[in-house]
Amino acid sequence: MAWRLIALVLLLAWTAPTCRARVRTDLLNVCMDAKHHKAKPGPEDKLHAQCTPWRKKACCTVSTSQELHKDTSRLYNFTWDHCSKMEPACKRHFIQDNCLYECSPNLGPWIQEVNQSWRKERILQVPLCREDCEQWWQDCRTSYTCKSNWHRGWNWTSGVNKCPARTTCRTFEAYFPTPAALCEGIWDHSYKATNYRRGSGRCIQMWFDPAQGNPNEEVARFYAGARNAGVMPQGIEHLLLSLAPMLYLWLLGRV
Repeated sequence: MAWRLIALVLLLAWTAPTCRARVRTDLLNVCMDAKHHKAKPGPEDKLHAQCTPWRKKACCTVSTSQELHKDTSRLYNFTWDHCSKMEPACKRHFIQDNCLYECSPNLGPWIQEVNQSWRKERILQVPLCREDCEQWWQDCRTSYTCKSNWHRGWNWTSGVNKCPARTTCRTFEAYFPTPAALCEGIWDHSYKATNYRRGSGRCIQMWFDPAQGNPNEEVARFYAGARNAGVMPQGIEHLLLSLAPMLYLWLLGRV
């Protein structure tokens, strides 16, 4: 029996580095494989308006940053004014949200593969700083929408997103009763509401002063390190579970 235990330990020691090697390592300074993202981040000195915090290292181009500031952008033919004119204080948060999505090279730890016609990757459960989420909700609560998940379910027959049949335009607060409901629901859990504050090193900031550096670099390094240290490759858990009965019988000497 002793030699079997020794053999098992040696087997696990040999396979562990192989498993770790399959974990995604390009979690820092990366761009998503999506519709308008660059292949690699780089300087874009002339990024437009609210996207300028990412000009030193951006996944978006100048033209993309310009389109993000339009009421109906050609990037996705998406309009914020699907119910009525969105209030400017609210719209600035959506512009900043889109600048973060399109331009940031610090979202690697939350990039997930997807099977969609217009992109191969998305972000999922990015931990958003509490102030960013709460102010977004506060400034948008009196604007109007007709859906609580903007990722899907629109009427696109006109070429632009329209409210689906049998939906009603109500205030944001009616569809999103809390800041967390807005931040987590609006883009189908792209973001995760947290209690972490700006500057904590544990949450992503949509808003920051580039003169003080990009705080999201530290946040990405923290979560990338945690992921690489503690997470097995996707699917390996199921493989180990399927092999468990065989390993048990092998240890008993029956196989």
